[in-house]
Amino acid sequence: MSQLMYQASVPVFKQMLGGLSDVLAKAEAHAVGRTLEPASLLQARLFPDMFVLVKQVQVACDFAKGVCARLAGVEVPGFEDSEQSFADLQARIKKTLSFIEDLDVAQFEVAATRDIVTRPGTPKERHFSGQDYLLHYGLPQFFFHVTTAYGILRHNGVELGKKDYMGVY
Repeated sequence: MSQLMYQASVPVFKQMLGGLSDVLAKAEAHAVGRTLEPASLLQARLFPDMFVLVKQVQVACDFAKGVCARLAGVEVPGFEDSEQSFADLQARIKKTLSFIEDLDVAQFEVAATRDIVTRPGTPKERHFSGQDYLLHYGLPQFFFHVTTAYGILRHNGVELGKKDYMGVY
């Protein structure tokens, strides 16, 4: 089961973060090519009550590292949310990828049955088995934020397609 939980998480996060990195590179090139202020894209959002692009990328990275760490039974590394440029976002993705790439399949030995608690000690506390956490919470949350980042950029005229979103697989 460890192999399956590892394969359903780490490679998926790696693929999609790679795609997100490429999408951000195209967005930066778009801004430069049209002499746009990068902040016009970095602070863009789809609707006033939604996160801006920078926060979408931060949260996507947080889910990738958090889900993998919890499934592997290791401490979730804390990243400061201080990114303000495309280069900063690329560095965050790279740092996230470095963390999840260092995880070994053996660390996922009991991942499917591991008790995962989200927001411990709060009224929103929720318990999951590792498998349910990955499939019904972690991956959907991650994909939501990656997709929203893509949507923000596409909405703002960055020429992107499905192949960009999907990354290398």
